[in-house]
Amino acid sequence: MIDSKRLESIVSEAGRIAFGLWPGAGNALDSWEKKPGDPVCEADLAVDAFLKRELGALLPSAGWLSEETADDSSRLDHDLIWLVDPVDGTRDFIRGRTGWAVSVALISAGRPLIGTLCAPARGEVWQAVAGQGAFRNGKRLHASTRREFPGSRVPAFALPKTDGDLITVDQPNSIALRIAMVAADEADLVATVRWGFEWDIAAAGMIAREAGAAVSDAYGNKLDYNKRDPRAFGVLVSAPDIHGAAVERLAKRIG
Repeated sequence: MIDSKRLESIVSEAGRIAFGLWPGAGNALDSWEKKPGDPVCEADLAVDAFLKRELGALLPSAGWLSEETADDSSRLDHDLIWLVDPVDGTRDFIRGRTGWAVSVALISAGRPLIGTLCAPARGEVWQAVAGQGAFRNGKRLHASTRREFPGSRVPAFALPKTDGDLITVDQPNSIALRIAMVAADEADLVATVRWGFEWDIAAAGMIAREAGAAVSDAYGNKLDYNKRDPRAFGVLVSAPDIHGAAVERLAKRIG
């Protein structure tokens, strides 16, 4: 059995490494673009290297898939795999905003077993273990239980006219933190209708599910992890009673 306290310590230390480079704390930072519109910074690489070393030592039998490491297909031979986004929400990180987090999930046979987010700029550590509930800073989380789709809270700066019946709330750049907001009953619905990577959603999706939220892709199907192509089309996390209505709303724009 994995040492959950040691895992918490490793992820928290990764958060401290990132915070030590964060411009919001007055630090100078080197950043660049991997490709146009895809920013990366020295914190992404430093945290990635630290986690790869420490998580590899914690569980040598596990494979590895991270946003900042070249994909190695040998991961497909592992039943256990670490899914890591060293800094989810890099744009907020570079701009000195607080909407970023270190995201770590342990996947077993394609399903999340453990999910952890560390958001040191917010003083938050989110954790979930399969079947044991979800917690933020040690306090158990209970996801949104909204029953009516109109009036649902969505983390967004603005919504299209077709979603005029929804309400915007604060939107961190990190998709993981947005998903976690549903787990904490600070939002009722988070949805994307584009291709995204497993490392963006695995830990937060686990936290949301353990808090009682419904979690799926944009079509309403369950999410699988450690696929040969580590992507999914969209993610949908919501209060369970509005999940069906959200799938119907998304279907109109997916085509």
